[in-house]
Amino acid sequence: MNINTSGTLYIVATPIGNLQDMSLRAVETLKKVDVIAVEDTRHSAPLLQHFAVTTPTLALHDHNERDRAALLLKRLQKGESIALISDAGTPLISDPGYHLVSEAKNAGITVVPIPGACAAIAALSAAGLPTDRFVFEGFLPVKTAARTARLKELDSEARTLIFYEAPHRIMDVLQDMQAVFGDARRVVVARELTKMFETIRSGTLAEIVAWANADKNQQRGEIVILVEGAEKTAATDPDVQRVLTILLEALPLKQAVELAAKITNQRKNELYQQALKQKIE
Repeated sequence: MNINTSGTLYIVATPIGNLQDMSLRAVETLKKVDVIAVEDTRHSAPLLQHFAVTTPTLALHDHNERDRAALLLKRLQKGESIALISDAGTPLISDPGYHLVSEAKNAGITVVPIPGACAAIAALSAAGLPTDRFVFEGFLPVKTAARTARLKELDSEARTLIFYEAPHRIMDVLQDMQAVFGDARRVVVARELTKMFETIRSGTLAEIVAWANADKNQQRGEIVILVEGAEKTAATDPDVQRVLTILLEALPLKQAVELAAKITNQRKNELYQQALKQKIE
């Protein structure tokens, strides 16, 4: 009878600002494991001290994760238990940890999530934008050309878009969004969530760009940007395109458009233009 004697890897969420958001389970887990893998030992030290956690720590960040993952995997296979935390929030969400978790799963190690704060979800819950379907994009490319290209790829995305952004790039990013998505697209900037100067501001892109540009304080701290999804049209909705394609194969263009309008509740004029385009293609 084979008995799995390997340890357990715990993925522990920590506060994104307010220490009262730390869960009891997270504190207990950090105290009981053999070692805590942290993104930055200096950054995590005050958190661990606050909750009287004396467990040894080991740095695991973007630059050493592949090497450290192999070391930690060996310790797990020997039966040790390890907790992974990031500087703030839920590990792996725009933070290190993917390689460690992936290798642990591949090796049959038990991986246990200890849920808690996540800036993206916290911002979404208070944004007032649709929450039934959303896309987390993390950080956009640093260079303007690459960033603009990525935004253009997302221009027709109907789901709510969520981004993280650094304060020194916030104006450039908002202006690029305005140029690509247009003045009227709704956007929410959630800044310094759970902290003293928490700000959640919503408006059109034109309004938010003007607001952030007029108040330099809004260009500081940890920032989440949420953008309303694009309105679905005959040209952007894949379901509409699929219905049109099927109908056009069996019916004359006019009949296909009329039936597609009844099925999809789209405007006949838009469907007609899309049908012509599909015929040409």
